[in-house]
Amino acid sequence: MTGETMLLNLGPHHPSTHGVLRLLLELDGEEIVTCLPDIGYLHTGIEKNIESKTYEKAVTLTDRMDYLAPMSNNMVFRAGGRKAWSGLDVPERAQVIRVICLELTRLNSHLVWLGTHAMDMGAMSVFLYCFREREMILDMFEMISGQRMMTSYIRPGGVWRDLTADFLPALEQFLDYFPPRSTITRRC
Repeated sequence: MTGETMLLNLGPHHPSTHGVLRLLLELDGEEIVTCLPDIGYLHTGIEKNIESKTYEKAVTLTDRMDYLAPMSNNMVFRAGGRKAWSGLDVPERAQVIRVICLELTRLNSHLVWLGTHAMDMGAMSVFLYCFREREMILDMFEMISGQRMMTSYIRPGGVWRDLTADFLPALEQFLDYFPPRSTITRRC
């Protein structure tokens, strides 16, 4: 210890870490004297970009607001813009498909959290199990939208297209992992 300290900015780190993080370190030689975390360091300007786009073009930006739950942001954007499409009703089948997709999106997000959290605590096998299940969800998203993550699937008046023939069997197989079985697929 020399008594002389130095300030060092560590970060901001890439958004693919568990949150955008910058650390302000005070160092005395190689020892850390203090560490001040600065979280939430990223601003993408998505809201400003949306101002100059049509509703249909802006949906691709809502996908990127939260890459772990992109369909949730699609849905909120569509629900918020519903008055802009007055008189445009969403058919019941599309509403059910939206709910299924939103629940899968929620599970996708939680699986990433649980897997990375467990890995941070030293449980690598939990991480692998979570990402195995997440891959099944991403495969289903690809079946219905052609994309695994940034789907832009929820549209004004419903969804981009109807479910593909292989989606419901894949959903049934996925639900087999989680008893008791859900009855939501029966309405499709």
